[in-house]
Amino acid sequence: MPKLTKRFVENLTIKKSDYIVFDSDVGGFGVRVLPSGKKSYMVQYRTGGRTRRLAIGKHGTITTDEARREAMKRLGEVAKGEDPSEVRNKRLRAPTMVALCERFMNEHAHVHCKSNTARNYGLLFDNHIKPKLGMFKIEDIRRSDIAEFHHSMKGTPYQANRTLAALSKMFNLAELWGLRTDGSNPCRLVPKFKERAKERYLSQNELIRLGEVFADAIASGSESPFVVAAYQLLLLTGCRLSEIQTLKWDYITPTHLELPDSKTGARRIPCSANAHAVLASLPRTESNPYVIEGRWPNTHNTDLQHPWQRIRKRAGLEDVRIHDLRHTFASMAVMNGIDLLTVGKILGHTNYQTTERYAHLADETIRRASDRVSDIMAGAIAPTRRAHTPTLRIVG
Repeated sequence: MPKLTKRFVENLTIKKSDYIVFDSDVGGFGVRVLPSGKKSYMVQYRTGGRTRRLAIGKHGTITTDEARREAMKRLGEVAKGEDPSEVRNKRLRAPTMVALCERFMNEHAHVHCKSNTARNYGLLFDNHIKPKLGMFKIEDIRRSDIAEFHHSMKGTPYQANRTLAALSKMFNLAELWGLRTDGSNPCRLVPKFKERAKERYLSQNELIRLGEVFADAIASGSESPFVVAAYQLLLLTGCRLSEIQTLKWDYITPTHLELPDSKTGARRIPCSANAHAVLASLPRTESNPYVIEGRWPNTHNTDLQHPWQRIRKRAGLEDVRIHDLRHTFASMAVMNGIDLLTVGKILGHTNYQTTERYAHLADETIRRASDRVSDIMAGAIAPTRRAHTPTLRIVG
C-alpha cells in the first residue's frame, strides 16, 4: 500500500466501478475513487465484530494531510471504545424542530390543553417557529439562537413573548422525552419584551350610552335579543366571552352559573338578580340547550364580534373590545371596595398576579377609608375638635 499524498490521489485511475486505496502509514485511512471521478477520504475500522466506514471529506475540499489527521482522531475514538460512524448516523437521524412541534401537538397540546389553546399553539408553530427554526436539530438549538429569534419579533412584543413561552414548554418536554439533556432549556434567561396591558374600562356615562344602544337595538330589531343579552351578561357577571357564548340553560341555578368546564376548569359563577332578569327576558327554544342561540337549530351564537362593532360604533365606543366588558365588571368591583382576592375568585383567575392589574383602581377607595380613619384620629387628639368628632372605637 502506498502512502497517500496529494499528487498520488490526483493521479489515481478512474475505473468503471468505485474502489478504495488505503494508506500505508495510517491503517484504515483510505480514499474512495468513484466512476464519476470524485474522490473522497474515509476511514475503516472494526467495532462490535462489524466493519464500519466513516466518510471524512472530498478531495479538494480538504487536503490529504487534513484527512489523515481526522482519520487518526476517529481511530483514536475507536480505541477508546466509541463508534464514530454510529454517532454520526445518530446525529443525522436526530429529530428536527419540525418533528418536535408535531410531537408536542400530538402528545401534549391535543391531550392536555383546551381546544383553543391547542389551536393557538398550532398557529405559533406554523407562522413563526417552523419557518425560522424548523430545520434545526433539536439538540443544536442554543440560547443565542432563541435570543436572536425572539429579537426578530420585536415589532410584535406580545406575540414574541407568547412564542418564547411556547418554545420554553417545548424544550422542557424535549428534556422529558430524552431529546435534550436535563437543564439545557435554551429559553432560560432570555428576557421577555415589556408589554403594555390593554386597560379600557367603561365610565358611568359610557355605560349609560351603551345601555341606551342596547335598548334601541332590541326595540328596532336591528340586533338579535340573544346578542344583546350576551353583552349584558358579560357586564353583569364578569364572565369570559366563551363562557357566555356556550352557556346552557342546564348550567343556571337560582344563585349561580355552574359551568362544568371553562378556560380554568369547572367554575361556579355568582348570578345576580339582574343577570337572572336578562336571562328571563330571552325566548327559549326547548330543543336548543344553549342560552345564546345561534342562527341554526340547536346551536349557540359563534359570532359576537361583528354585532359588537355595530353596537360600539352607535354608542361612540369604537375603541372598546368585548373583553373590556369583563374588565369593566372587575374595575367597578375594585373601585367599590371589593378586595382583589374576591374579585379574582369571581373572575376565575388561577393566578393572583392576573388580578393585580386592577390594584391601582383600589387607590381611591383606600384613600377615602384612610381619610375617614385620619379624621377620627385627629378629632381624638385635638381637644378643640372633640365635640364635633365621631367617637374612636378600638376593637380587639
